[in-house]
Amino acid sequence: MTKITTIALVAFTVVLASCKSETKQSIKTENVSFTKEGELSVLSSETDSIKANFDIEIAETEYETLTGLMYRKSMQEDRGMLFIQPKEAEQNFYMKNTEIPLDIIYINSGMKVVSFQKNAKPLDESSLPSKAPAKYVLEINAGLSDQLGLQVGDSISFSRN
Repeated sequence: MTKITTIALVAFTVVLASCKSETKQSIKTENVSFTKEGELSVLSSETDSIKANFDIEIAETEYETLTGLMYRKSMQEDRGMLFIQPKEAEQNFYMKNTEIPLDIIYINSGMKVVSFQKNAKPLDESSLPSKAPAKYVLEINAGLSDQLGLQVGDSISFSRN
């Protein structure tokens, strides 16, 4: 190998390594607090009446979707996180680094609830599938879906701030 080829190879490796490290985003693990980004209502499929209202955070970027409610110590009962997926498909969530037990509600593009994963265990990395195509995923405190009588077929509506 010539000296110029070696220098070029070293320079290329340094540039490649620095580009890779610059694109990584660090994950916040301390003092993660709720930021209201919208409001969401859950409506009964039988009566069209409101079963519940939530202040929500919205996760739609890759970073927001990957971190979700991780590293939170608690969440008020009238709050939740709405994930907006790029396309409607079967979804799989897990509870890695999530310290709050949650009910995970899968919702299709027609805004109808298609399935639930109730009482998801904190810090459990097991897959929690939607079992049906979903575009939206709502995470709320564990036990709330039963307490509110939420059912497959109920619908949601939401607005952004």
